[in-house]
Amino acid sequence: MNRSKGIFLVMTGAAFWGIGGTVSKKLFQQFEIDIDWLVTIRLLIAGFLLLTVQFFGKDRSQILEVWKNRKIAIHLIIFGLLGMLAVQYTYMASIKHGNAAVATLLQYLAPVMIIVYLIFRKQTVLTRSDVLTVSLALIGCFFLLTNGSISQLSVPTLAIVWGVLSGVALAFYTLYAVPLLKQYDSLVIVGWAMLIGGLALSFIHAPWQMDFKSLSLEAYFYLIFVIIFGTMIAFWFYIESLQSLQPKDSSLLGSIEPLAAVLTTVFWLKEPLGLFQWVGTACIIGMILLLALNKESSSRTSQPPKNEESLKVR
Repeated sequence: MNRSKGIFLVMTGAAFWGIGGTVSKKLFQQFEIDIDWLVTIRLLIAGFLLLTVQFFGKDRSQILEVWKNRKIAIHLIIFGLLGMLAVQYTYMASIKHGNAAVATLLQYLAPVMIIVYLIFRKQTVLTRSDVLTVSLALIGCFFLLTNGSISQLSVPTLAIVWGVLSGVALAFYTLYAVPLLKQYDSLVIVGWAMLIGGLALSFIHAPWQMDFKSLSLEAYFYLIFVIIFGTMIAFWFYIESLQSLQPKDSSLLGSIEPLAAVLTTVFWLKEPLGLFQWVGTACIIGMILLLALNKESSSRTSQPPKNEESLKVR
C-alpha cells in the first residue's frame, strides 16, 4: 500500500512538473517574463502556502522546531540553496534556452547519477533491472535530443548545459532530502526550502520589481498554474514519495515528467517531434512500467537504507 501511494504521488507530481514547464515556456515566449523573477515568485508563494497547510492541518510546532537544532538548520539551508533553488533555476534556464521537453528530459540524467553515487557509497548493488531501466532512460534521452542523428543535436547548447546541471541538482535534491524527512514532515522541509531559495534569489531580482499592470488575465492564469500545480503540489508530492520509495526509484518513476512535457509541447505549443523522438518517448514509458511492476525493486524499497546518514552528499 505504501509503495502504491508513493508511485501515485511521484507520477502525479512529475506530471504537474512537466506541464508546468511547458506553461513556463509560454510565459517566457509570449509574455517575456524574466526568469529570475519567475523563479523567485514561485518559490516564495509556493513555500508560504506549504507552510500554511502545515500550520492548519498537521503538527504546526515543527515549523519552528526545525530551526532549534543547529545541525538540522544548516542542512535545511544547504538543501534550500543547493537543492531547491538549484533545481528550480537550472530547470527554468534550460526551458528558456530550449523547450520544456528538452529541459525535463535532461534533468532525468539524475537517476544515473544517483545509482552511480549509491553504488560508490556501497548503499546498493547494481542489478540487471537497474541496468535495463537506466539503459531505457539513456536511449530515450538520445532519441529525444537528437531525433536519431548522431552528427548533430537538435537543441541549443545552452539548453543542454543548463539541463545537465539541472540533473545534477535533482540528484542532490533527491538524496539530501531523505534524512531530513526522517525527522520532519515533508511540508515543513519543502516549504522552508522554497522560502530559503526564494529569499536568496530576491537579492538578485526582488519579487516586487515587475510591471504587474502589463500582464493579461491569461498570463496571471498561467502564473497561478505554475506556482500552485507546477511548483507547490509537484515538489510536495515528489518529496513525499521518498518516504515509501528509494531515492533512485522516485527519480526513475518521475521520468513521466518528460512525457508530460513532450505531449504538452507537441499538442499545446504546436512544436512537432520527429519519429525517433517518439521512439525515445516510448522508451521512457517502458522504463516507468518496468520499474513500477518490478517485484525485486518493490521488496528493496520496503526497507529503509541501512545507513541513512551516508546518503547525504557532502
